[in-house]
Amino acid sequence: MDITLLGTGGPRPDPIRQGPATLVTASGLTLLFDAGRGVATQLVKAGVAVTDLDAVFITHHHFDHIGGLGDLIMAAWNNGRTNTLAIFGPPGTGEIVDALLDQVYARDIEFRIAEEWALGRPLDHPRSFLTVREVLSTTIDLDNGVSVVVDQVEHGGTALDLDLSQWSTVGYRVNAHGRAATISGDAIASAGLLRLAKDADALVMCAYLAQDEIRTSDEEFLVSKVLAGAPQAAAIASESGVAILILTHIREKTDDAVSLMRTQVAGAFAGEVIVANDLTTVTI
Repeated sequence: MDITLLGTGGPRPDPIRQGPATLVTASGLTLLFDAGRGVATQLVKAGVAVTDLDAVFITHHHFDHIGGLGDLIMAAWNNGRTNTLAIFGPPGTGEIVDALLDQVYARDIEFRIAEEWALGRPLDHPRSFLTVREVLSTTIDLDNGVSVVVDQVEHGGTALDLDLSQWSTVGYRVNAHGRAATISGDAIASAGLLRLAKDADALVMCAYLAQDEIRTSDEEFLVSKVLAGAPQAAAIASESGVAILILTHIREKTDDAVSLMRTQVAGAFAGEVIVANDLTTVTI
């Protein structure tokens, strides 16, 4: 199983980190987790055609995690995709896909269909190859002995008193022939995340702030109630018993600050620590 960090940044535009997106290849399947800015281009850089994805899994609906989804769909369609592309995500994912197809890109779609018909090449609407399934806590059985476990994780909804039926956040665990990789999305410690990460070979975990960046009460609230910083990621990995902790969703930092963050996490977590860059690949 290969894990490629296509994008390791967050909501702030970062010249060296694209938006959150993680590629997992296992037993011949190519699975994408989140679709942040630049994801289609990052796929190509990683040697994967936009037409070759088997499924897309969305953790939640913050713009930095779905900002590249429309581009990905349209690029796949523009490049001739006709085979089914399954999209999974928490409740509301279907509405987002509908809005992309029926509003955001509706004129583009109408234009291109008309153009192809004029050239004698009938073209189906991109909806013809998309399926959307909304998920919270379940197991998705894919081909070739691969399964994806879905569980709810905590990303600020409770602390912010949001309607959790409207603001759902999920994490994923890919199981394939005795190997397991967990993708946290943006999350803090919770029962769901700990279940997903238990004894996994690798945990891809958000680590927006390093230990020395957590200085104020606002920053403490962020890492304790909304999304983990590096110290919290180390604690979650330790409690879960994972072998490799892969840190992503990193706020813009100098190289020295990134190196220090890795050193600090390695001092708190006994397993292997990788502070990912865009296109870092880890094999488990």
